[in-house]
Amino acid sequence: MAYKYSSRLARNQAKKSKRKFTLSIIFIILILYATLMWVLPNFIGALGLISGILKPNNQINQVSTADNSLFAPPVLTIPFESTNSSQIIIEGYAAPNSKVAIYVEDKQIIEAKTKPDGSFTTDKIDLSLGTNNIYGKTIDDKENGSLPSKTLKVFYDNEKPTLEIGEPEDNKTITGGDKKVTVKGKTDPGTNIFINSQKIILDSEGNFQQSVSINDRENILTVKARDSAGNETEVARKVIYKPSE
Repeated sequence: MAYKYSSRLARNQAKKSKRKFTLSIIFIILILYATLMWVLPNFIGALGLISGILKPNNQINQVSTADNSLFAPPVLTIPFESTNSSQIIIEGYAAPNSKVAIYVEDKQIIEAKTKPDGSFTTDKIDLSLGTNNIYGKTIDDKENGSLPSKTLKVFYDNEKPTLEIGEPEDNKTITGGDKKVTVKGKTDPGTNIFINSQKIILDSEGNFQQSVSINDRENILTVKARDSAGNETEVARKVIYKPSE
């Protein structure tokens, strides 16, 4: 009889323990749920409010700028570094169906719309004499600008190179001997020299000298100096060859 009573008591104790354990688990779950749904969000919101109050305005602006860097800047294409033209056209690629703002010396000059494939072509852009620093920004539909593209330097020069011909003098007559004449002269260092379309080598100071074959009777020697921007200076010399009598 005592054994049966003890067994029944043990079962009751086990049921009570199991019930307490279940209630404890439910209580813990409710606490976690309340923490995740109400306590933690309110705590984070309070921290954000305090941080927003304490954060300087320049830091807020930095966050805004960082958001703008999420889309890529344009890629500009200018196939030359020097030009003798006061206006150029810029091509390139950016985000499809967006806009590209072109800046020269940090001043916005023009905007161009991109095509569905991302390509764009600007209208003519005016250059200043000397070096022009050019870059672009992609503009989205909310008028947010990307970070600047790589800066390209374009040198605008409309001054013709100097060209002095020391030999031969104009209307020079050569009688007998080899059918050749020596052409000597000087130009700006770094300039290209052509004699009758043949490129001639210069020294470091811009001096040149070349022996040129000629024909019987009248010969026209054309000497052309061309700088990196495409400016040209041309001088012609007439040379007459007469066979020896």
